[in-house]
Amino acid sequence: MTSENGTQIIALEEHFIDPEVDELTGGRGGGSPVHRARQADFGDQRLADMDAAGIDIQVLSHGPSATQVFAEDSAVDLAVRVNDRLKIVVDDRPDRFDALAILPTQAPKAAADELERCVDKLGFKGAMMPALTDRRFHDREEFWPIFERAAALDVPIYIHPCPPHPAMVEAYLEDYAEEYSVILGPAWGFTIETATAGLRLVLSGVFDAYPNLQIILGHLGEGLPFLIWRINHSLADTGRPNAKSLAFRDIFCDHFYITTSGNFSDPALLCSVMEMGADRILFSVDWPFVENAPGTAWMEQVPLGPADREKILSGNARRLLKM
Repeated sequence: MTSENGTQIIALEEHFIDPEVDELTGGRGGGSPVHRARQADFGDQRLADMDAAGIDIQVLSHGPSATQVFAEDSAVDLAVRVNDRLKIVVDDRPDRFDALAILPTQAPKAAADELERCVDKLGFKGAMMPALTDRRFHDREEFWPIFERAAALDVPIYIHPCPPHPAMVEAYLEDYAEEYSVILGPAWGFTIETATAGLRLVLSGVFDAYPNLQIILGHLGEGLPFLIWRINHSLADTGRPNAKSLAFRDIFCDHFYITTSGNFSDPALLCSVMEMGADRILFSVDWPFVENAPGTAWMEQVPLGPADREKILSGNARRLLKM
């Protein structure tokens, strides 16, 4: 189960749904009934789909905002139970699965403790967090205990899209939301919210506080690699009174990885490679919201050399996640 050129394939944004979370949310998380059914399966169906596409390992992560919809105390206890059940899944097939922890981000100190437990006791490779918690971005210092712990543990945090802020929806997208509901999600709303989350982290100074902190953004960086020159140029030399300058490119390229999840575009990938380097890009599918086979088929034909292709398909993931 490798690519046609013999390279191992590790997919990094591949989702599951916990049965307790599904029940508590009344099936509202995790997409359509078909998507929920596929996420709940860890057996023959999931493995057959991986095999057909040549994917060796899925790094499993829960669907977005799973614990964020609950009260703080409930979320903390729920996250522990979900992560413990995920550990059983990984232990059952350690040759095919690894994991990112789910965190109760509305309780940052407890979330940091749960991240440490998941890394030290369960062997997880990091954590996935939504772009927002209670309509707040995580660059606010109240959330920094999570980033402090991730840096201390030397594991990455994956920032995943979530439903965009209602104020943004009302101002920018409400006119078209009924006719084109997906505009609130992957067609645009997710990108705005998650790219803004990444930008705000750079501006916040969190990487000065924790110099080895690493963040992952999906969907080829939510558009930020395409805009990196303009953002960097504007922030580096503002020419305006009382405007602080910032080396955006250096910070972004030193502290962010991006994945191919749900964005199988040659021009977008090549732009990302040219701006960030192949060492900062990880293969992902975004299963089951995107099919596996088109992702691996696309990677077979992208105009990259074999060394860069190997880095993206698995080498970078093995290095970053210590697999």
